[in-house]
Amino acid sequence: MSTVKLEIQLSSQELLKAVEQLNKSELEEFVSKIIILHTQKKSAQLLKNEAEEFLHKNYNTDCDNHNYYNRLITKTEEKMTDEEYRELLRLSEQIDKLQAHRFEYLADLAHLHGVSLTELMKSLGFQT
Repeated sequence: MSTVKLEIQLSSQELLKAVEQLNKSELEEFVSKIIILHTQKKSAQLLKNEAEEFLHKNYNTDCDNHNYYNRLITKTEEKMTDEEYRELLRLSEQIDKLQAHRFEYLADLAHLHGVSLTELMKSLGFQT
């Protein structure tokens, strides 16, 4: 296989000129690698967009409940009515189920795209 030694930064036009020096089989191999690279980058972006859309949808639909839950939590130090306490328990269970659903979704999404859950979470900006 021929190699092209590059010691300078190349524009895409200059890179194309360097690629023109490859013979047919080297060019085919190079093109295959470029297609794989392009697919990986596109897939990573689609994965990130898909996960962010899912999380955003779920966050918006549950935002009011979460705000009410936070108000009830701060009220635990004060006197809480029996009704408020039951509501706090109900919301706690609902939030736990939603978090579990989100986690399962992220795990499925990571598996579908062939990345680890940790990699997916890092790419989305979650602390792991």
